[in-house]
Amino acid sequence: MTPPQDSPQVGRWAIWLPLALFVGFAALAAFMLRHPADNTVDSKLVGQPVPQFDLPPALPGRPGLDSRVLGNGKVHLVNIFASWCVPCGVEAPQLQALARAGVPIEGISVRDTTEALNQFLDRNGDPYQRIGADDDGKVQLALGSSGVPETFVVDGEGIIRYQHIGEIRPEQLDMILAKVREAQQ
Repeated sequence: MTPPQDSPQVGRWAIWLPLALFVGFAALAAFMLRHPADNTVDSKLVGQPVPQFDLPPALPGRPGLDSRVLGNGKVHLVNIFASWCVPCGVEAPQLQALARAGVPIEGISVRDTTEALNQFLDRNGDPYQRIGADDDGKVQLALGSSGVPETFVVDGEGIIRYQHIGEIRPEQLDMILAKVREAQQ
């Protein structure tokens, strides 16, 4: 017995279907590259006072971080970071540059150990005036932060003026300094 033969029309479709699927996929990929999704996360805390907190020192002999410090009349950057966070090391030179430019930087160390934090600061530099230990992540969550690193510009009245999600890259330094200047006005 001979196997049944496909009709000529079905055979032609079977030949062209993979090519049609590939062309469709390529067109979709080209469209998505030209029109990327907007992944901007708008913080609900921008324009709001910093939530009240009082974190113990993350390192012996150094001050912790109390939210009252953030309302002392000076603009501050509050940087949420961790020694185990690779992008935190990537942004370290930018934080050093901001500190050299006179921007007070306060740190919140999330779920870290003293030894690991000391090694991180020895390796990457220490731009922080104070570092509070947020061992359970409650302050991080209260600030609306979902990950590390994350940086907030807080004006002299303790109001959050800007939230930067992810590491600060070299090309973003001017923008961060502009946000600091805006918060000073």
